[in-house]
Amino acid sequence: MTDASTPDARLSGAGASAKVRVWDPLVRLFHWGLVAAFAIAWLSADEVQPVHEIAGYAIAALVAFRLVWGLVGSRHARFAQFLKGPRETLAYLGDMVRRRERRYLGHNPAGAAMIVALLVTLSGTAFTGWLLEEPDRVAMLPALPQIVAPAWADDDGHGTRGDAEEALEEVHETLANLMLLLAALHVGGVVLASFRHDENLARSMITGDKRAPGPGDIA
Repeated sequence: MTDASTPDARLSGAGASAKVRVWDPLVRLFHWGLVAAFAIAWLSADEVQPVHEIAGYAIAALVAFRLVWGLVGSRHARFAQFLKGPRETLAYLGDMVRRRERRYLGHNPAGAAMIVALLVTLSGTAFTGWLLEEPDRVAMLPALPQIVAPAWADDDGHGTRGDAEEALEEVHETLANLMLLLAALHVGGVVLASFRHDENLARSMITGDKRAPGPGDIA
């Protein structure tokens, strides 16, 4: 596999039409596999529980793979290459508002922040779904940070397992809804960036190729 910064990066055409390989095959498989798995999980919720659970396990496996690949994968797949601090991310968002943001060959700072948000939300959704799959797993919760503890308590301040399961189900559904919102924002950002920089970012996640960096672009 090659990346855009090495001499052997794959080129086709010349001048403005030059292409470079940015997204490796595993990143692309992860991306579209996650889209399919989340869609199946969403559509099968409360309808076909076995399918919903299988899709949930697929999501968990894909997220685990992405975390590993973000450490050892190709250049533009690595977290160290695209994750930025809050100051740089906010500065990029300000540039977007002023319509002067620079083009990034890989993930831009806003896209990087969205990836973190998506991975965290997906992890929480998958984990809460796993806990709900077997009632006995809810008993693990007292040993974990009491994120939903206030919702478990009855009027006397003593939670019950039924309270815990109900609260956990609400957390699971809230995270799933948040994931849907984040996905919509992600698609909107992809569309906006595609128009701003005159390139089809969705297609690049299929082919792996993007327009070669020009003056002012960040590779």
